[in-house]
Amino acid sequence: MITVLFFAGLREAVGTSTETLALPLDVASVSALRDHLAARGGQWEVLAKAKNLRAAVNQDMVPLTTAIKDGDEIAFFPPVTGG
Repeated sequence: MITVLFFAGLREAVGTSTETLALPLDVASVSALRDHLAARGGQWEVLAKAKNLRAAVNQDMVPLTTAIKDGDEIAFFPPVTGG
């Protein structure tokens, strides 16, 4: 099982802040997880459309190419701008 966390606008868009799911066999990276979740359609497509999506694995910021494994916590963040 993995835990997926959604923050800020992503949380609002997908309608949840956290989800626990079995890691699909064909999902081995953060980007593959993003694509898997976006394939659900509807509000989940925001994950595929988000430009500059940020991610963390086990509370460490990582590139989307980072490998994931069972037991990991993956967090998705929209890009943040300041002024």
